[in-house]
Amino acid sequence: MMAAAAVTRRVNAIASLDVEATNGVVAGEESRRSSSAADDSPVAKQIDDAAAKDNDVWVAIQEGDMPAGNSSQPVLFRTMKVKGSILHPYRFVILLRLIAIIAFFIWRIRNRNRDGVWIWAMSMAGDVWFGLSWVLNQLPKLNPIKRVPDLAAIRDQHESTKSNSNLPGIDVFLTTVDPVDEPILYTVNSVLSILATDYPVEKYACYLSDDGGTLVHYEAMLQVASFAKLWAPFCRKHGVEPRAPESYFGVKRRQPYTGSMPEEFTSDHRRVRREYEEFKVRIDSLFSTIYQRSEAYNRKHAKDEDGVMKATWMADGTQWPGTWIEQAENHRKGQHAGIVKVILNHPSHKPQLGSPASTDSPFNFSNVDTRLPMLVYLSREKRHGYNHQKKAGAMNAMLRASAVLSNAPFLINFDCDHYINNSQAFRASMCFMLDPRDGENTAFVQFPQRFDGVDPTDRYANHNRVFFDGTMLSLNGLQGPSYLGTGTMFRRAALYGMEPPRWRAADDDGNGNGNGKEYGRSTLFINSMLDGAPNQDRRSITPVFVDGEESTTVSSELLLASLMTCAYEDGTSWGRDAGWVYNIATEDVVTGFRMHRQGWRSVYCSVEPAAFRGTAPINLTERLLQLLRWSGGSLEMFFSHSNALLAAGAARMHPLQRVAYLNMSTYPLVTVFILAYNLFPLMWLVSEQYYIQRPFGAYILYLAAIIAMIHVIGMFEVRWAGLTLLDWCRNEQFYMIGATGVYPTAVLYMALKLFTGKGIHFRLTSKQTAAEACSGDKFADLYVVRWVPLLVPTVAVLAVNVAAVGVAVGKAATWGLLTEQAQHAVLGMVFNVWILVLLYPFALGIMGHWGKKPAILFVLLVMAIGTVAVVYISFSATYPVGWSDMAASSLGTSESVIAAGSSG
Repeated sequence: MMAAAAVTRRVNAIASLDVEATNGVVAGEESRRSSSAADDSPVAKQIDDAAAKDNDVWVAIQEGDMPAGNSSQPVLFRTMKVKGSILHPYRFVILLRLIAIIAFFIWRIRNRNRDGVWIWAMSMAGDVWFGLSWVLNQLPKLNPIKRVPDLAAIRDQHESTKSNSNLPGIDVFLTTVDPVDEPILYTVNSVLSILATDYPVEKYACYLSDDGGTLVHYEAMLQVASFAKLWAPFCRKHGVEPRAPESYFGVKRRQPYTGSMPEEFTSDHRRVRREYEEFKVRIDSLFSTIYQRSEAYNRKHAKDEDGVMKATWMADGTQWPGTWIEQAENHRKGQHAGIVKVILNHPSHKPQLGSPASTDSPFNFSNVDTRLPMLVYLSREKRHGYNHQKKAGAMNAMLRASAVLSNAPFLINFDCDHYINNSQAFRASMCFMLDPRDGENTAFVQFPQRFDGVDPTDRYANHNRVFFDGTMLSLNGLQGPSYLGTGTMFRRAALYGMEPPRWRAADDDGNGNGNGKEYGRSTLFINSMLDGAPNQDRRSITPVFVDGEESTTVSSELLLASLMTCAYEDGTSWGRDAGWVYNIATEDVVTGFRMHRQGWRSVYCSVEPAAFRGTAPINLTERLLQLLRWSGGSLEMFFSHSNALLAAGAARMHPLQRVAYLNMSTYPLVTVFILAYNLFPLMWLVSEQYYIQRPFGAYILYLAAIIAMIHVIGMFEVRWAGLTLLDWCRNEQFYMIGATGVYPTAVLYMALKLFTGKGIHFRLTSKQTAAEACSGDKFADLYVVRWVPLLVPTVAVLAVNVAAVGVAVGKAATWGLLTEQAQHAVLGMVFNVWILVLLYPFALGIMGHWGKKPAILFVLLVMAIGTVAVVYISFSATYPVGWSDMAASSLGTSESVIAAGSSG
């Protein structure tokens, strides 16, 4: 049961709550609600009241007059700003720290250390870079803005009745590669949550891109289509949340009932749960089922053809055109034909009510719409000799295919391990896209990434709340957040590379030169693209192929497959000016940068409950490899034509938006100095003295003031971003962990690429390990150690600072606590201890299963420090000459280490 075991982390994260979901019937019977009153549901109320709970921090902005011609249309979202009592002191402290940094640099230049010019010059260069990096990080945060969707308003304006909706169409993109590294049960739950979400069924379509071309994914979608006929009506009838069954059935908390038939909920819940368990068994058995079927067909055809067959066979007795279990020519990963399978066709535009309960079916769906949205399986062609561009290439192929099949004006993309946690998420996005003020110039809406299965203390900062709810939220005050790869709704025209309406000429309809040849040779696709571009807010999806004769279906699939051939993009703008950007590890950030450079806007939207949830790696090695891919991609962006400092489009991009992108692409560079500072104690461990700066007392005062101010600024950000102190502490700790190993490695990789011309290969982050699949411990991954070279630099920093503390203790014991030298040594030890505190999660991680008991780590540290101290005392007693002058350097180097970490 490997696939079932793969989701235990997500289930157990939710299952810690203690009351069965079925108990929600009691609350529901006390306050029944009709299914048509969706805007009165707890989910809608939580979204609409998202600003109210922060009244002590946020205040509404007066929107002013409406644009001409739109005065009759209500605004669809509210804009909030931080109260002046918080914002003004926050900005004042930022200004004070900037003045302090400038004064510090001037003072250091005037008081150059002539005894050790090389170390002074190195530390000065590091401090200048730290200061510049801090400015780049801080400037875009000066005007944080929160935007809150108004679901009641969008319902009033676009959904006059439940059966009469003029909401725009949406194409939903889901990408996957490997059914093992990305467990297939995650993928099927993602698709089920999409098929059952609360949005007009005829208005959206779901596309699964399987970049591995495996039969197991296709047959899993057939199983999904079958189970969804029960799951989607059940969700609509009883208003369940979330609509991914694995997460829903794992919930053990009391939830108010919001459906239409509370008296039937208990029995329906029990039956659907039983059906889902059987569904999981079928999904889990697909690997063996396909293998056994293929063996049987291969034996049969081997007898007929007097040879050996190794093909993978579909249930209808035909060979699978994609990757085979036993890979062969034209049927292996990286070499197979393109595949398009329409699993669920476009539904009708009129609701189709289900049947009442009967002997054949115990479910009463007589008042429930049983239609399902369109579901399509895609796998693009792959051939030797082509760079397939990983996820970006798969997304562009899906973008073209969907334009022919449905051509919705909006689309939203997910990673395969993410699911819809809030069924109102699509409507929340539309509040920004359709807003009469500037909605037509909004390219995308970015939701924060929220995760299941993270350990309670979030040891490796997987939630990353400081980045999402701090940095990304603050960009709402500029041109908007960057694109973050998943949980993002796009305007299709923006992905085609077309300009926003506010920057177009009066006679320009957005189609560029009008012939569309830069988009490829398919006339059908180009026509669909050019037809859809001027009508960005079309209210329906537009199928090109209708159900009918088999020949029509076959020809349509062949035409669609031609849009996904390797050669289709040759000589076109795909991957540069159209679609997702190629030749970079962080294609998401660069694609968003291209849109902002053209003048498009974006919006950061955080709702409660979270719109989408996913799975994050809680294994230390996997987490660091994920961080390496992100930081390496950031550096690639800096050294490419997408360099935020040099790229064209200055007139259309907000200056501080450009600063934000520059910071995103340069942050790994500063960590080279942080790593050097963290290793500086080596110098004064083996030598008499090292002064970074003199006079020493003034140097301490400057550092103390600068360090204190950055933490005060951090507390203001914790306040307006709605963070916890644990969020902030984990962010500080994991930044130091990354800065001592991952980020310098990314810099090294980038240097090698610049000198050798060879690209950087980053491995796909695995969503499960053998420990997770086999162990009964829900956080087994947390205690698995997989040693890779990436861990070595941080281990070295850890060892050096432990030794530095031991030497400081030895000095204090040797000279006496009341001496000036001993006091300097002890004060210096405080800063080395601070580095150890920042590396504490890393130290626990490399201990493996011993990390379950942090007390063991403290014992080991005390023993190591004591051993070093004893060795120092013994050595100084044997060789007493020259040791007294080393005390002051301890404080100097350690102060610089802290300044480095704090500035970062």
